[in-house]
Amino acid sequence: MPDTADSGSATLARLRRELARGTAELAVLSILGTGRRYGYDLMKTLQQAGEGVLEIKEGTLYPLLHRLEDAGHITAVWEADGRARPRKYYAITPSGRDHLRLLRTEWSGLVNGMRDLLDALEEEAT
Repeated sequence: MPDTADSGSATLARLRRELARGTAELAVLSILGTGRRYGYDLMKTLQQAGEGVLEIKEGTLYPLLHRLEDAGHITAVWEADGRARPRKYYAITPSGRDHLRLLRTEWSGLVNGMRDLLDALEEEAT
């Protein structure tokens, strides 16, 4: 029989991965709303800001960046700084800012709705 602590840890890890995937677009556009970034910098910012909860791997981040670029929500330019390897910098567009506002509104509604539901169920249980 599996250890429930190990099972709980695995479940929590899976849940965190699912939440990170589901909120990645909002997180990436929010970061780019503060200024342009290159991919590795975006990954590090997500890891640090989300205390590991928003950790997004390259295999998730770069396809997301390509989708956002194809949708016109971000732009990308290659730049080389001196002898350093060229980096692809991403920046949010006006369309991306509009999309970010929509995502933030939806996220706030979801969070508030879940908080209300959980509070109501907790009151019901007591």
